Amino acid sequence: MKTLKIDFVSDVACPWCAVGLHSLERALQRVGPDVQAELHFQPFELNPTMPAEGADVVEYIAGKYGIGPEQIARNQAALRERGAEVGFAFGPRTRVWNTFDAHRLLHWAGLQGRQRELKHALLKAYHGDGRNPGARDVLLELAAAVGLDVEAARQVLDSGRYADEVRAAEAMWQRSGIHSVPSIVINDRHLIQGGQPPAVFEQALRQIAAQEA
Repeated sequence: MKTLKIDFVSDVACPWCAVGLHSLERALQRVGPDVQAELHFQPFELNPTMPAEGADVVEYIAGKYGIGPEQIARNQAALRERGAEVGFAFGPRTRVWNTFDAHRLLHWAGLQGRQRELKHALLKAYHGDGRNPGARDVLLELAAAVGLDVEAARQVLDSGRYADEVRAAEAMWQRSGIHSVPSIVINDRHLIQGGQPPAVFEQALRQIAAQEA
């Protein structure tokens, strides 16, 4: 049995990251127990200069990608369909938020063995429920919900702890050529990009495990 190291480079603000994570996890279920995985979540910010008050999602996407409301609506419908296929329910999202504090809390959660649970909670809070994943009260609520110590989480958020570590990790992945997410890096050398269907992830995992054996 081969254990693969999987770095899932993503942003809480990225809808395709929600699709990609659920798709990858379905693939991991299919290949188990032949292939085991150590899953690590790595930070990436789609909008690092976003102010705390956020921005209207339609205005933001239109300005960044140069597409109109009708195309945005079609893209969101496609996302809802792809999400449903892998068990993720997209809800209304009216604003785009800054996610740096979410990444700091995810870094800390990884040290506590609760990173995956918190990642799922953050994706659902934003993409499913339309909540602000950068808001202090939301982050503390989600930390408690996944079994993390709330007072310790509060200290992390209030102190600015792990900011340097998050920025260093972001810079490292960008230097490695990661400029879009989700990007899935297996054993530090195999790259799969985008919210691929489970079958694509499954085939890749089996092939890589065979090569690494």
